[in-house]
Amino acid sequence: MTESVEETAGPAGTQSPGNTPASAPEGSYPAARLRLLQDETPAGPDRRAALARLTDDWLAALLARHGPAAGLSGTALVAVGGYGRGELSPRSDLDLLLLHDGRADARALAALADHLWYPVWDLGLALDHSVRTPAEARKAAREDLKVQLGLLDARHLAGDPDLTATLRTAAYADWRESAPKRLPELHDLCQERAERQGELQYLLEPDLKEARGGLRDATALRAVAASWLADAPRGGLEAARTRLLDARDALHLTTGRATDRLSLQEQDQVATALGMLDADALLRQTYESARTISYAADVTWREVGRVLRARSLKPTLRGLLHGRTAGKGERSPLAEGVVELDGEAVLARTARPERDPVLVLRAAAAAAQAGLPLATHAIRRCATATATKPLPVPWPAEAREQLVTLLGAGTHTVPVWEALEAEGIITRLLPDWERVRCRPQRNPVHTWTVDRHLVETAVRASALTRRVHRPDLLLIAALLHDIGKGWPGDHSVAGETIARDVAARLGFDARDTTVIATLVRHHLLLIETATRRDLDDPATVGAVAEAVGSTRTLELLHALTEADALATGPAAWSAWRGGLVADLVKRVAARLAGEPDTEVRGAGEPTAEQERLAIEARCTGGPVLALHARAETPADADTGPETPAPAQEPVGVELLIAVPEQPGVLPAAAGVLALHRLTVRAADLLLLDPIDEGPVLVLSWRVAAEYGSLPQADRLRADLLRALDGSLDIPARLAERERAYARRSRVVLAPPPRVTVAGGSSDTATVIEVRAQDAHGLLHRIGRALETAGVAVRSAHISTLGANAVDAFYVTGEGGAPLSDAAAHEVAAAVERALQ
Repeated sequence: MTESVEETAGPAGTQSPGNTPASAPEGSYPAARLRLLQDETPAGPDRRAALARLTDDWLAALLARHGPAAGLSGTALVAVGGYGRGELSPRSDLDLLLLHDGRADARALAALADHLWYPVWDLGLALDHSVRTPAEARKAAREDLKVQLGLLDARHLAGDPDLTATLRTAAYADWRESAPKRLPELHDLCQERAERQGELQYLLEPDLKEARGGLRDATALRAVAASWLADAPRGGLEAARTRLLDARDALHLTTGRATDRLSLQEQDQVATALGMLDADALLRQTYESARTISYAADVTWREVGRVLRARSLKPTLRGLLHGRTAGKGERSPLAEGVVELDGEAVLARTARPERDPVLVLRAAAAAAQAGLPLATHAIRRCATATATKPLPVPWPAEAREQLVTLLGAGTHTVPVWEALEAEGIITRLLPDWERVRCRPQRNPVHTWTVDRHLVETAVRASALTRRVHRPDLLLIAALLHDIGKGWPGDHSVAGETIARDVAARLGFDARDTTVIATLVRHHLLLIETATRRDLDDPATVGAVAEAVGSTRTLELLHALTEADALATGPAAWSAWRGGLVADLVKRVAARLAGEPDTEVRGAGEPTAEQERLAIEARCTGGPVLALHARAETPADADTGPETPAPAQEPVGVELLIAVPEQPGVLPAAAGVLALHRLTVRAADLLLLDPIDEGPVLVLSWRVAAEYGSLPQADRLRADLLRALDGSLDIPARLAERERAYARRSRVVLAPPPRVTVAGGSSDTATVIEVRAQDAHGLLHRIGRALETAGVAVRSAHISTLGANAVDAFYVTGEGGAPLSDAAAHEVAAAVERALQ
């Protein structure tokens, strides 16, 4: 909230905020301001204070010059809000109140205001201003919470100091008197803003002021402290607020605008201005600061709620309760050394954390299991104790069990874990956590930072523990699966090594440690294989079986895959993906059990319907289409007695196309589907010769409508006929649509496409993998490039994560054999060139 008394825009035609006229005379305020902002020293708080002092002197001189001339003595110029705190960022608004005693002539007062406001506007500075008596200011504050908050930072600039002092005293008295009513209103404003702006500590383009954990929340905490009802934890709070202000200063100077949003394209410049290594370092520091403020806000508002609840009791009842429980409190035991008191988990009076190193984990687990916050003073006592008497390595069994209990508490795990992390306990227990703490993930598919994603994965895994034989291994693997992202190279490979060390530290035996390390190493194996590889190829199933090694590890990996995807974001999991993974798991389990693949149709073996369509296509000499709507329940869904059966989710339709063999069938069919706004999720191609009169190409597609209803099969067939005979110019139509889309949308700078050969993925074909920005007609362009390269596409596996497409194509050369290495890389290079 802008802590201004009244928000009034300046007149039209003023300069951009913060600009200084080139002709400003040496020694004037504009010239001095420009020199200050261009000088690299001072910076940070010193520059903000210097800019405030410079502005104070200028405004005071304006009042001194024009106030006496107008015969006005009972006036004062007062800074409020951020300016009142003496903190001026390069493009900050000036929040000013012209205070008067009510005896001045209205016309003279208006003239004085003009003499003050117009010079500010002439410099292009943003101004929030008002003219009021102390009584009017107090009345406005009673009616508008934002005005009241602004007055708490009122600071005298010039004029009658007694007038300002009287208003400040009254404003604080009014605030403390009205705080029981106004603090809930302020809390509601903070929550509404958080819902609208999101959490600063997880956003790729955060608003440093408005998002939760930003500068607005820091200002709200100052207001709570001024009420004398509660106070925020002070540890690191001022330093966090200062770092956000420094980042905002650099953002203002970099962009030349009064903006608080740290956009992606400006992060490198802001990082350089602050002397940081890169944009990731900037984001990480920003996230750490936001996390500190958010934690302080959580603790403070919880304390406010407790105080207000106590005050709401009737005096008689409060006296009775006090008489009955004076000095005792209502304590309910939760665990050894842990009790519930007034809605929080606290340490029992007999607890001795300095003698009981497991107590911190026991208290955290008990709090999470009971759905209670862990009291700040309890955490700090434990933090002091763990610093002097840490857990032995390897951990005792009880410590390991309490960690698993904490991770298995579901959504209640998150606030308890965040409280432990805020006090430095997590990195003391798990030193490897430091490298992933507050680490940003620039892939927009990810909702969270790396560390929060790991905790969210454990939360998701806790709902799947009934499906596995070792819930403890699942939860620990969930917590560690991305731990390698703090190191260079493949995070799965680095994570395997770290997971071994951490598992041994936690006290797992050699066998369990190997399972955890395997889960971390291969946590992406099932989803990547299921969505990008041909499950009918025996080599696919064999490779997964060899990597996993046992059915029990496969069971754990299946649950971890689902938990990881669900914790990533909405684009990472669906009934369709779940069904593919479940199908792969079923096949791999059969292979590990030594069962024959009786239910797996061999590659190249057609279904009865495919044979029927092929015969019809050969007889008619043209394409034949069949559409089948599909709705599936994920095959891996737990429908046991404790879990209700999930509702069916539509996953698109199956589209079968049979066409007498001819050049260009794949790109023509893909282009027609793109024109009809159908998204392709999977594609298989078979070459049949049903009646010995020439081969027929059968394409089996899984498609879904981008929006609206599915097109009629007759329309698809008609357009396919036109595409094959050349009367429908698909590339031109798709290009026209792309141009129209570009005119309506903001241009997104995406990394260039990358096409590689996935060696060892199949014994019967060569796998070409394409990673590119998803776009209309992408599959059509890839199909044209493969046709031009002279290879046959046996199957295609389409996967889209957010704006990224990861497609795999099984191709063969002459005679249906895999390509040589040289030929395969040549094809990959040709496709990459075509996509660029």
